[in-house]
Amino acid sequence: MSKSFEDLLAKVAKCSKKTVSVACAQDKPVLEAVKAAKEKGIADAILVGDEAEIRKIAAELDMNLDEYEIINEPDSIQAAHKAVELVHNNKADMYMKGIIDTKNFLKSVLDKEVGLRTGKPLSHVAVFEVPGVDRLLYLSDVAFMTYPSLEDKKAIIENTVKVVHACGIPCPKVAPLAAVEVVNPKMPVTVDAAELTKMNENGEITGCIVDGPLSLDLAIDPEAAKHKGAEDRKIVGDADILLFPDIHAGNLVYKCLTHTTASKNGCILTGTKAPVILTSRSDSFEVKMNSIALAAVVAEAIKNEQ
Repeated sequence: MSKSFEDLLAKVAKCSKKTVSVACAQDKPVLEAVKAAKEKGIADAILVGDEAEIRKIAAELDMNLDEYEIINEPDSIQAAHKAVELVHNNKADMYMKGIIDTKNFLKSVLDKEVGLRTGKPLSHVAVFEVPGVDRLLYLSDVAFMTYPSLEDKKAIIENTVKVVHACGIPCPKVAPLAAVEVVNPKMPVTVDAAELTKMNENGEITGCIVDGPLSLDLAIDPEAAKHKGAEDRKIVGDADILLFPDIHAGNLVYKCLTHTTASKNGCILTGTKAPVILTSRSDSFEVKMNSIALAAVVAEAIKNEQ
């Protein structure tokens, strides 16, 4: 079971060596992350983009490009097309966003001919190692789905559970979050949470335990659950997956954790044929490297399924 990013890196070491295909790789934090990932044995990389710029940035980083395959394509749209095609054709195991806007990057992911679509909804998962919490927390969706419907939330759970399984937790606990822990018809997210719990009990959502609605404190803090008399719940401050009601709630918690705590995190897009590393341009190279490690573990699980 991976309880920290160190555990995750140890798990990566047991996987076969993976290759990440990077679209528009001419970006300093991205190349820093790729370099660190290679040095730590996490993954090799194919760098697709403006070769002159890639070489210029690599020189600043003392990065030996003889160890990498470079595909010169200065046009960002074409670079994304070529980079995602490598993953589509199984020449790389995961797909990473470089210095290209998210809209065009996602267009390449969803390309009908060379993309990574599976027909399932896509969702984003952010994995956090938070000081004081004895396990990794899996937050979804904080960046992709805006106002998920009940069916969307079911898909988010299924996508995220696969990631958590890959990280070594066979039956993760899923907390559909709300401001309160009781059903209130005037608060639709509580109704959805209760319905997701029933779907899990009825076998429509498998591989996990779902218990909602839950407030955030009851989901992650055993003491809070004890003080509130919630010890008879399936989740008593020990949730693995935090399912947010909408992008606002998720994104606010995500940014609060990243900017006010000494937490570590990594993020991937799920519901795709292969893991997609979709980080923000403002994310540090550590976040990008952690995301590559997370994607490598998920890519190994996908390979084993096949």
